[in-house]
Amino acid sequence: MRNRFDEQLARLNTEMIEMGALCEEAIALASKALSTGDVSLSKKVAPISADIDRKERDIESCCLKLILQQQPVARDLRQISAALKMITDMERIGDQAEDIAEIITYLEGKTAEETIHIREMAAETITMVTDSVDAYVKRDTELAKSVIAHDDKVDEYFDRIKRSLIKMISENSGKGEYALDLLMIAKYFERIGDHATNIAEWVIFSVTGEHKQIS
Repeated sequence: MRNRFDEQLARLNTEMIEMGALCEEAIALASKALSTGDVSLSKKVAPISADIDRKERDIESCCLKLILQQQPVARDLRQISAALKMITDMERIGDQAEDIAEIITYLEGKTAEETIHIREMAAETITMVTDSVDAYVKRDTELAKSVIAHDDKVDEYFDRIKRSLIKMISENSGKGEYALDLLMIAKYFERIGDHATNIAEWVIFSVTGEHKQIS
């Protein structure tokens, strides 16, 4: 019975890695579309977001089967329940990558120096998402804590971008709408960092039984 459970748990981990990889791909595509002004790239994000939605349903079904059929012990139950929480955040990451891609279609191929910082911000959020899922699979609380610490860096990027866009508007009011679009994109990346932080917090719960919001 335990061998069967371990096999299903391994499958869950594989599904989680695959969902995390889809999130990374969606963020990376949106970031590249922004930096290059290539609208065709941004249009590839929505299908990936749909794949993320399907993966969420598959993982949810896998988790429920593990709970109902295998009667997991406390440690295993924490890992499964954490996965159920994590996929909600990953699904939202996919949605927000899609939102970024949609805004890019309105930019009509425009790029700006400010997108350099947004690309750096995007790279940071991709790392956070990757590491948070890796931490879950490896049950690595130190890696999870590192993800949480990196959220401050994402927030710093957002503040820097916000200041530069305010300066842009003050110097050229005609760029106001464009600046607001870039600000919304940066805000979505900041939210993705927040979701990665949530995932990392659930990793710590799955290992220790402690969660910042419920302890």
